[in-house]
Amino acid sequence: MIAPLELQDAELTLDNRVATLTLRRDDVRNALTGTHLIDDIVRTVEWANLNPAVSVLVLTGAGAAFSAGGNVKDMANRGGDFAGDVAEVEERYRRGIQRIPLALHKAEIPTIAAVNGPAIGAGFDLACMCDLRIGSPRTVFGETFLNLGIIPGDGGAWFLQRLIGYQRAAELTLTGRLVKAEEALALGLLLEVVPEAELLERTHALARRIAGQPPKALRLTKRLLKIAQRENLPDFLDRCAGFQGMCHNSEEHLVAVSDFLARQHSNGKSS
Repeated sequence: MIAPLELQDAELTLDNRVATLTLRRDDVRNALTGTHLIDDIVRTVEWANLNPAVSVLVLTGAGAAFSAGGNVKDMANRGGDFAGDVAEVEERYRRGIQRIPLALHKAEIPTIAAVNGPAIGAGFDLACMCDLRIGSPRTVFGETFLNLGIIPGDGGAWFLQRLIGYQRAAELTLTGRLVKAEEALALGLLLEVVPEAELLERTHALARRIAGQPPKALRLTKRLLKIAQRENLPDFLDRCAGFQGMCHNSEEHLVAVSDFLARQHSNGKSS
């Protein structure tokens, strides 16, 4: 039994194998720096990885924004995470916000971002680090680092081009322009755009559908999707064979096959 987490700037719930992490720093538009949200996100992913009762993790924001990314006031004052010389700032990035992409990249369960409002800078990148993204008409994305004379220091350039290709990622990153929901849908940044009032309902419906899959095979499949990004085909097929051997010898596979055959039999009798 995994103990529940105590978070400082976010709220975590678990229902029907779906964990939902809600960022709750609306006073700073859920900025990731200058708050405890970095620790809250990283600890939640680590908790979900270790918790067999979790099959899907949903990330969303409370209030006006999904996340404004970095705290611009701290940047202006050269304070907080942005204080100090080159070496000090580098170390804060490594021990601070860069822990988020590393954690989400190693997430063993599928992750879904319910993008409830603007996702700007590192907030945009946080959404891109998730496996799936659902938005509403209020969703706005912006890879706005260059507008402030900085680079995507949280790894955004790595994630964005893998989502939408190099050319489109380069255009968004180099111009720093904002992208509204419908364009984000056309670009493939969003899976769906739904009415604002239906955002969490639709996200949780998708999450429950995924969470209803056999949990061990689901985690192995998520690992394969990530491994496929970096392995060549022969090595990847070897990995698939090993994972498949594990699945065929699991109890959940036998239960799933039995349920499938029972449904077929029932449908055949009713036709």
